[in-house]
Amino acid sequence: MKAKLITPVIAAITLIFGATAIASVGHGKEDIGQPGVSSKVTRTVEVEMGDVFFKPKSIDVKPGETVRFVLRNEGSLLHEFNIGKAAAHAAHQKEMVSMLQNGTLTPTGTGKAMSDMGHSMGGMKMVGMEHNDPNSVLIEPGATQELIWTFNNSAGLQFACNVPGHYQSGMVGQFDLK
Repeated sequence: MKAKLITPVIAAITLIFGATAIASVGHGKEDIGQPGVSSKVTRTVEVEMGDVFFKPKSIDVKPGETVRFVLRNEGSLLHEFNIGKAAAHAAHQKEMVSMLQNGTLTPTGTGKAMSDMGHSMGGMKMVGMEHNDPNSVLIEPGATQELIWTFNNSAGLQFACNVPGHYQSGMVGQFDLK
């Protein structure tokens, strides 16, 4: 009898956590593509980040293309490279403000360990309060990071820095589908 009870419980937990992971890509439910694998990379795009700009400001991509982004932070502040649509960036910016306020992030880097965060709602950890989404990378000053992404045919994709104030200062660029 115990074995029959455990299986549905495990299935329910797997379903709940699996759905949470899928919904967290891009901080929204829209389909923006998916993490890519290095063996499928068709080209590499270098992106320079400064205080507060991206170079280049737009990047041409093809549906189905897997791109390796080499992200260099030449600025003196922490920056983010986040792939998503405008609404998802707006939602993520609110999370980033909370992370800055609670010390998880600082203007120049990461603060206390993100896994040590005490955010809770009804005794449960709030989903999305860690910076671990596959469409997003934080890059500290002077550092270089990579992100591999496979694009779909979704229009309206942007790359943006959602550190508080950076998006509003123009640190956002467009992906142009070709």
